[in-house]
Amino acid sequence: MHTSILHKFLVVFIIAFSFSGNAQVLRKRTTLLMGGRFDITIVANDAASAEQNIDEVIAEITRIENLISDWKSDTQVSEVNQNAGIKPVKVDREVFELTQRAIKLSEITNGGFDISFAAMDRIWKFDGSMTEMPSAEAIKKSVEKVGYKNIILDSVQSTIFLKLKGMKIGFGALGEGYATDKCRTMMLAKGINAGIINGSGDMSTWGKQPNGEPWKIGITNPFNTEKLLAVVPLGQEAVTTSGSYEKFVVFNGKRYSHIINPATGYPATGLCSVTVFGPDAETANGLSTSMMVLGQKEGLLLLQKFPAYSCLMITDNGKVIKSKNFKIKKFKTKF
Repeated sequence: MHTSILHKFLVVFIIAFSFSGNAQVLRKRTTLLMGGRFDITIVANDAASAEQNIDEVIAEITRIENLISDWKSDTQVSEVNQNAGIKPVKVDREVFELTQRAIKLSEITNGGFDISFAAMDRIWKFDGSMTEMPSAEAIKKSVEKVGYKNIILDSVQSTIFLKLKGMKIGFGALGEGYATDKCRTMMLAKGINAGIINGSGDMSTWGKQPNGEPWKIGITNPFNTEKLLAVVPLGQEAVTTSGSYEKFVVFNGKRYSHIINPATGYPATGLCSVTVFGPDAETANGLSTSMMVLGQKEGLLLLQKFPAYSCLMITDNGKVIKSKNFKIKKFKTKF
């Protein structure tokens, strides 16, 4: 009797040990990079390998930050800004092509998206200190140095020239999306088959969890951030959310978000959250930001030009709108 029980225990233990020996392990680390929070999750054959790959992801994000950050004085983008109205600046092809893609998005959105927003005067305050709207004159003046058409690219020389003195470019969250995509590509090339790179909500995912389940992300209910509106499974995808539910002001019953239309200087109104799904986080971020600015109707028309991307929008009055190709059919649509 005792021998039989002992034998069963040994068999079970060996099977479990054998399984855990071959099982993948998940490691996660949170760090501050590019002016925001990055959560890096890697699934690998062992803990040491997972940690080493997290180190490599952090090194890659740091490399990108040191190329494109506009708040660090010694980056190529800062050099471009310092020479606004003076001379073109030669940049790495990587920086040039990122700028090229950003300008293309600016053209498609008629300036609803614009990397020269970095020169905008910060006349809107979302810290509770504003008691009245800025004047129309102040708003107009705030965007005098903004305008993607004044960014001159020379593809042969790989130079960027800002025509107006005082102009600035900045990639902001678009740069975070670009970094998460680059890191995913790097990990896949190394044979790391699963992970998540989440840069302040710009997320690139691939593979599956160690238990074989897909990664799942929750879409926050903007009217009650403790609750989720929907849970969406992800494979090799990207997801970004642009929202105004944490930073906004209300004047005369109208809600003004912290996302400013760079073409007009006025805050976006009408939508409080836009979540975009698609193949890469850089494009998804550009789309979610643009759609917040353009509003429901124009935003959905923009998305139609990017058939690989889908979205979930939430209006200021709580209406949930999804693009026709949004893959989750059943979710909460009222608050």
